[in-house]
Amino acid sequence: MKKITRRSFFTVCGAAAAAAALTACGGSASTAASSAASSTAAALSGNVAAGGSTSMKNVIAALTEGFAEVEPGVTVSYDPTGSGAGITGAADKTLDIGLSSRALKDDEKADVEGTTIALDGIAIIVNNASKVEDLTVDQLKQMFTGEVTNWSEVGGDDGEIVLIGREAGSGTRDGFESIVDVKDSCKYAQELTATGAVISAVEANPLAIGYASLSAVGDTVKMVTVGGVECSEDTVKDGSYEVQRPFVFVTNKSVALSEQAQAFFDFATSADAADLIRTAGAVPVNE
Repeated sequence: MKKITRRSFFTVCGAAAAAAALTACGGSASTAASSAASSTAAALSGNVAAGGSTSMKNVIAALTEGFAEVEPGVTVSYDPTGSGAGITGAADKTLDIGLSSRALKDDEKADVEGTTIALDGIAIIVNNASKVEDLTVDQLKQMFTGEVTNWSEVGGDDGEIVLIGREAGSGTRDGFESIVDVKDSCKYAQELTATGAVISAVEANPLAIGYASLSAVGDTVKMVTVGGVECSEDTVKDGSYEVQRPFVFVTNKSVALSEQAQAFFDFATSADAADLIRTAGAVPVNE
């Protein structure tokens, strides 16, 4: 059976409603249906220029794929140039929608506004055999920069801490290092190219610690609490879990979005996008 998109659904409903109204007034139902269909069925087309945060790559990919089912005539382009460039692009109008994986600074808010579409919760994982149950952000900073090198210093058994991280350019790595304030100063034993690989490495090594998107973590490793707070959708949403950041759509205050850009914006911020965002590894804020 052919899938009914939201647009086609509203087209049918609109035509039926118009037909009923005109028939009640003595008009032709077929004429009303034809007129309503032609006026509402015009599909959107064109491009939506989005760019900025590399960490939002998976979320944008999922949203773009979902939006294509609703508006197949619209192309959403994505230029992964970093959050700063995304904010600048929205401010100078070279982008319809800038993408930022951090909140806007006060001096940036004069020209643009930010709308949080999702939150990125990054779980801290250790081997299931580890005695460590909780770490503070400061302890994480000391561990990942090599200031603290033995598990006994943070409540574990004697043994050298083995740091497992993602490769340079990874959005998860960028998020973790930015939040914990260890950007470009981590002393990794391994830098792996996939979340699953990080989880497997920590699973296999009792002395390992790493990080991974919340949605990817199962029971093969243990998530430690951070400052006494577990990593969960609820704690990410209420802000009590510290190792998190917002995923933000940035738009220019002085220029209205094009029809196609507004449609994509509305889709991404609607409850319909929640499962897409969750599947991409982030925590939806609207559902």
